[in-house]
Formats: sequence, structure tokens, C-alpha cells
Amino acid sequence: MIIHGRRSDRTMTSKSWIQGSDKSFSEYLAPAREKGTKMLKLGDQLWMYSPQSDRIIRIAGHMLRQSMMGSDFSYEDMMEDRSLTDTYSAKVLGSEAFRERDCWVLELTARVDDVAYHSRKIWVDKERMLALREDRYAKSGKLLKTAEIEEVFQVNQRWYPKRIIFKDALSKGEGTELIIESIEFDVDIPAYLFTKASLRK
Repeated sequence: MIIHGRRSDRTMTSKSWIQGSDKSFSEYLAPAREKGTKMLKLGDQLWMYSPQSDRIIRIAGHMLRQSMMGSDFSYEDMMEDRSLTDTYSAKVLGSEAFRERDCWVLELTARVDDVAYHSRKIWVDKERMLALREDRYAKSGKLLKTAEIEEVFQVNQRWYPKRIIFKDALSKGEGTELIIESIEFDVDIPAYLFTKASLRK
């Protein structure tokens, strides 16, 4: 993850294990001052362990809207696991080219109250069925965040994002770049990893 700030860039490296849509465990490997920081998500619960303070903190309430590790992502963005079809009504606005790919343009409007974004506009690659761009809006219509896939890769006939630029439209930085260096599917993950005890190991 490269955080492009107003004056300088910060690069962070992490490794994550994900099971389904409601379990994930992440450990930061670099830089040195962030090494050993861990995050655990179980359903709608999120905990963070800081080796400097040797404390486990539950991220909840207004804290979820705060920047995650100084990036353009909020903890709320990282927690999002509900299906879009469960939380939004969608309609197709038409077709449009994006990065020379033929895309469907979708407009999503929230049909539940407890979502971070009232509406979204998404450009979906018709052939690869991958969302290449997304604009996220507040109820007022104000643009809050944007996401663009800069690079993709293919595994077993499915396409995945390789490099994503995520930008907080209210921030003056240049966005946060998320790069997937490697990914493995269908691996055995020890059950203990998805427990609070694993945060201090």
C-alpha cells in the first residue's frame, strides 16, 4: 500500500488471510514502525493490535470512519462485506468506454440506512465482469471517494484487480495505491488465526 501524501509517499507492506466475507486477519510487515501491527475482522467486529503499546483496541462507532493507517481507506471501507445487492438498488445507465474497455455504467442507490455511501456509480467491464471504476457519494450528492483499477490479472478464468488507486475526494493527498504482489486461493488457514488470541502472537 502506497499512501501518496501532499509532501511525500509512504509505503506499507502487509499480508492478509481471508475466509468468506466475514473473516480476515492482516499483519503489517513494513515499515519498521508499523511492523507487527495486526487487524482482525470477525463479522461486524474489528480489532487492532499495536506492538508499541501492546494493546488490543476494538474499532467501533465513529472510529470506523477514521483513516486506516493514514491511508484514503477508512476502517469502514475495509469492513464492508455485505453484498451490494442486499444494500443497494441498481439500474443500468448505459454503456461507456473506460481505459479502452467497453463497460456497463451502473447507478446504485442505498435502500438501507446503515451504509457509508448513499449512492455509487460503477463502470463494469462487460467482458471481464470487473468493476474498473467507482465513484461513491453522500446523500447530498457530494463526491466522497473514487476507486480506479489501473492493472488486472487473471487466475482460473477470473479477473482480479492487481493495482487500485483509492482516493478520498475530501483529502488533499494524491490517493492511496493498493498493489497485490501475490495471491493464493483455496489454502488451508488455521482456525486459531481468526481469534483475538492470535493478535498478540
